[in-house]
Amino acid sequence: MEQYFQQALIPLRLACKTGSGWPMVLSLWYVYDGGRFYCATRQTAKVVSYLQTDRRCAFEIAADEPPYCGVRGQGIVTLDQALGSQILERLVIRYLGSIDKPLARQLLARADREVALVIEPVKLFHWNYSDRMKDSVEGVKQKPCP
Repeated sequence: MEQYFQQALIPLRLACKTGSGWPMVLSLWYVYDGGRFYCATRQTAKVVSYLQTDRRCAFEIAADEPPYCGVRGQGIVTLDQALGSQILERLVIRYLGSIDKPLARQLLARADREVALVIEPVKLFHWNYSDRMKDSVEGVKQKPCP
């Protein structure tokens, strides 16, 4: 699974409970390092206050195209302001390839207002329907699967 986390260049879908008690899902860029997922968001984002109230979350890393495969799990989130700008720069490099692109410069210009979301997985589940779907995805470029 670690190889999948490193190779899959797709967002992590994070689910948490809102202030009203309803669940919410949002997509965040992630970096996997040392058994943890690291994301970043603005300190003022509503998800920060939700996670301050209840640190439990669920998450999924899975592409939307066949063959369907991915990982989902449950975890505990720690918010770390000191890591916010460092994680944001790692995310920009991972997803944009460089800090020299216009979007990268725009995102990094507010790096001092970012907070890191550190997700410690508690449970992980994976699925891979590649073999089951091989007849229906002939000619489709294979992507990494766990």
